[in-house]
Amino acid sequence: MIYGYFWVMRVMSKGVLGAALAAFVVLAAGTAAGATGDVVGEAAGEADLAHHGHVSLWDGRVGVWLVTENHGPSDVADATVRLAFSAPMAGGQELPPGCLWSSARVVSCRTGALSGGGAAGELALDLRAAGRPQELTVDVSTAWRAGGVDRNSFNDRHRVLVLATGDPYVF
Repeated sequence: MIYGYFWVMRVMSKGVLGAALAAFVVLAAGTAAGATGDVVGEAAGEADLAHHGHVSLWDGRVGVWLVTENHGPSDVADATVRLAFSAPMAGGQELPPGCLWSSARVVSCRTGALSGGGAAGELALDLRAAGRPQELTVDVSTAWRAGGVDRNSFNDRHRVLVLATGDPYVF
C-alpha cells in the first residue's frame, strides 16, 4: 500500500513538472517572437479622435453640425462617426454622400482620411423626426477607425440632451 502511494506521487510530480515546463516554453517563445501588448500598440500608432459640434431641435426637425478631428500623432486612413437618436427619424430622408441609415434612429458617416493634428470637413445633417418630440438625446461616437489606437476615447463620445427650442446644444 505504501509503495502504491509513492508511485502515484512520483507520477503526479512528473506531470506537474512537465506542465510547468511546457508553459514556460510557450511563454518564452511568444516573448522572443515579439508577442507583447506594447509592440502591438506601438505598431498601430496612436490617433486621438474627437468630435465637436452642435445639435438643434425645432418643429420636429433635427439639425446636426459636426467636425471630427485627429489630435494625433498618427494618421487615420478612415473612420466612421455614429449618431444615435433617442427618437426615430422620419423615413425616406436622403443623407449626404458617405452617410447611411443604420436604423430609423442611427446614422453612420465616413470621416475620410484624418492626418495627425488635422480635421475632417464639416458634416451637416437636416433631419425630420417621425413626430414632434419636445426633447431627444443624441449619442455621438466613433464606431470604427482604420489604424491607430485611441487611448483617450472620452472626447469622441458625447451624449447631448436637446430641447425643442431651436437653440444649438454644443458638444
